[in-house]
Amino acid sequence: MTRLLVIGGSDAGISAGLRAHELDPAIRPLLVVADAYPNFSICGIPYHVSGEVGDWRTLAHRTRDDLGNAGLDLMLDTRALAIDPVERIVTVRTERGNTERLDYDQLVIGTGAVPVRPPIDGLADLGPAEGVHLLHTMDDTFALTSTLDGGATSAVIVGAGYIGLEMAEALRTRGLDVTLVEQLPQVLSTVDTTLGDLVAAELDTHGVTVHTGTTVQRVERHGTGLRVRGSNGFDRNTDLVLVVVGVRPDTALAETAGIALGARGAFAVDRGMRTSVDGIFAAGDCVHTYHRVLDSDTYLPLGTTAHKQGRVAGENALGGHRTFAGSLGTQVLKVFDLAIARTGLREHEAAAAGFQPATVDLSADDHKAYYPGARPIRLRITGDGRTGKLLGAQMTGHLDSAVHKRIDTFATALYHGMTVAEVEDLDLSYTPPLGSPFDAIQVATQAWTRQQRPATAPART
Repeated sequence: MTRLLVIGGSDAGISAGLRAHELDPAIRPLLVVADAYPNFSICGIPYHVSGEVGDWRTLAHRTRDDLGNAGLDLMLDTRALAIDPVERIVTVRTERGNTERLDYDQLVIGTGAVPVRPPIDGLADLGPAEGVHLLHTMDDTFALTSTLDGGATSAVIVGAGYIGLEMAEALRTRGLDVTLVEQLPQVLSTVDTTLGDLVAAELDTHGVTVHTGTTVQRVERHGTGLRVRGSNGFDRNTDLVLVVVGVRPDTALAETAGIALGARGAFAVDRGMRTSVDGIFAAGDCVHTYHRVLDSDTYLPLGTTAHKQGRVAGENALGGHRTFAGSLGTQVLKVFDLAIARTGLREHEAAAAGFQPATVDLSADDHKAYYPGARPIRLRITGDGRTGKLLGAQMTGHLDSAVHKRIDTFATALYHGMTVAEVEDLDLSYTPPLGSPFDAIQVATQAWTRQQRPATAPART
């Protein structure tokens, strides 16, 4: 019987173990989990911090009993220290501090990512006890809520990416005075500036003070609180500092096993999630990701991707031949009453990849204007001017405007390599309270096609 060992108890590791047991119920994968919280939704942390999700336990996709009943054995609070790929042994340190050697026939690594610590003076000397926090694990969450419950009334968030924006909303929901600091010229740099400006306006409407183009240079104690100083004369006293400037792949085990690294220093894997070392697979935020439009590897740490890659790794660890279909970088974010989404390539990304990109920017109503409550959706559609191929889409609109499902339509079109013009022909649902005969996304693709005339375009049939 195959001895399957999995390092990691989050999305990729759990998915790998579940898939393996599903295919062969006689196999009970052993999962080595670094903390005591297997299969928790890290994406849900901001909503627990805000108070919208009251009981942190509900963030678990499955309880420990659920995982056991699903065929998984767990070693919690256990950290993998080294891999011997010749003897096929993983050395671990258990919750009691003991060192053990675990043998395996096939190994799946799903160690995920770790927070980036920017070079801020004083940051290394301060921690949760002083009100300075990172946010990536459940333990980080408990430390943060302890500071909040201790009476914090103000916060400086360093980083205006997805987590920074979600936490700005969460802390405002709790009533804190929130300042958001971003070294880039705009918030949410994963979308174009015109949409990033709309996000900044939404933050301002809800009382979040935003400083872009500003680098935090020093954090220090100041009285009973903290002082944060940065470029452009930024100087703020606060009770709490939250540093969320991104993540990097956790590949500390690579050196011990001789595993090759790829894009952004992540584990290099093929589309079957095999590493360069025989018998070792890897999946999730610790690996590079095949991008369907680029037809190459990149680094895209996303929960949806980790789940899919984990299933591929679990199946192939049992001798299967499944292939990871690839990612498009499809994402959606809620910021107060605004939803922002993207998929595929932006214009500068497409140009760097050798395409001849063209982008159209317009607004279209989310449903027929004569039915009360119609709201505009702002869309940016990028296609290849030579071939007419759809390359990417971005959009933002009110939370009730189904932005997330509309971006999914573009993601589906990208998956199948459709042209921009072909999106216009999709048979989409329509009723006046919810849409239009030509949906907002089709209004945008029609505008893109018109913009390309008289350029040569693929024949329509």
